[in-house]
Amino acid sequence: MILNAVLDFLSNGLTRATGWQIVIYTLVVTHITIAGVTIYLHRCQAHRALDLHAIPSHFFRFWLWMTTGMVTKQWAAIHRKHHAKCETEEDPHSPITRGISKVLFEGAELYRAESKNAQTMDKYGHGTPDDWLEHNLYTKHSALGISLMLIINLALFGILGLSVWAVQMLWIPVTAAGIINGIGHYWGYRNYDCNDAATNIFPLGILIGGEELHNNHHTFGTSAKLSSKWYEFDIGWMYIRILEGCGLAKVKKIAPAPKFNRQKSVADLETLHSIVSNRYDVMAKYAKSIKHAWREEVVNLRDPLNAHGYSPRKVRKLLQKEPAKLAGAQKQQLSEFLAHSKALKTMHEMRAELSVLWDRSHSTSEQLLHQLQDWCHRAESSGIRSLQEFATRLRSYA
Repeated sequence: MILNAVLDFLSNGLTRATGWQIVIYTLVVTHITIAGVTIYLHRCQAHRALDLHAIPSHFFRFWLWMTTGMVTKQWAAIHRKHHAKCETEEDPHSPITRGISKVLFEGAELYRAESKNAQTMDKYGHGTPDDWLEHNLYTKHSALGISLMLIINLALFGILGLSVWAVQMLWIPVTAAGIINGIGHYWGYRNYDCNDAATNIFPLGILIGGEELHNNHHTFGTSAKLSSKWYEFDIGWMYIRILEGCGLAKVKKIAPAPKFNRQKSVADLETLHSIVSNRYDVMAKYAKSIKHAWREEVVNLRDPLNAHGYSPRKVRKLLQKEPAKLAGAQKQQLSEFLAHSKALKTMHEMRAELSVLWDRSHSTSEQLLHQLQDWCHRAESSGIRSLQEFATRLRSYA
């Protein structure tokens, strides 16, 4: 009888849950882990985009201790260094320098290796929890939490609890260390031409808590909200708003949202300040204008494209890239092509001029305003429809 009871316990656990109930439980607990990583570790601790009340803060610390064994200071320090040294040899997990396979399949190993770098911890680990619990439990006994989680799962589901636990242990290494740090810098779409290779993997940020919107995040690193377009959804931001509504969180910063005054006929200082603040939005819209101009011009450019063996897709991508980020060979190839299109050449050159507005720190506001007004006048007089429409929008920033 005792043997039967033991076998029954090993087969069914205390809950006697069905297969589907175990699957649902696994999805729920892994999603809570993802929420803990994106809300607590990432947006709160690493970037200080929001403040969390003690209740959710301590809950996430405890939950992540049980489900990942990660130490807050280590995670925050490594992530801050990733932003500071992004896509360089010092980046702890860049697929650009280390290879996509290395980061995708060995991201957790890269994390563990960097966590042993005392210099990284000292330089980038400031401001993280430094209390008795952190020193005597979470950091000192990081393996104890995941062992406790294993015991709980075995008690709940019997031997199948081991599989649940294995999924929990793999969830963050695969989704965060692998997919976000790997694919999120290698494949996807880009709303903004930020200074690194970060991409948005998918517009609906649900499975990985909103972290799918990685290009948005690298563009506005201290924003608590990762979505920026109407079709993008950041479930982590939804949770933050719920916590804020309950008085358990306080958002400190989100990405600037451009405002417009369509009645403006001339750019003023307010326009200049708004353009500088919203420069990523400005350049994203300019890239779209170039794309529209390309569609109008490409019909007349088939002969030079074919004659020189240019790939239309490659040329279009070079046109949409910021001039300062083009390599020497790319500049030469684009220059040769632009000799066949005055409109596209003008838009390419004026794009470089526009970026000077936020690159020239030694110029006075009055000097920059004069340059902006002159730029808008030349754009509106260019006879290029896409450029004229962009200039009209540009001077309406408020």
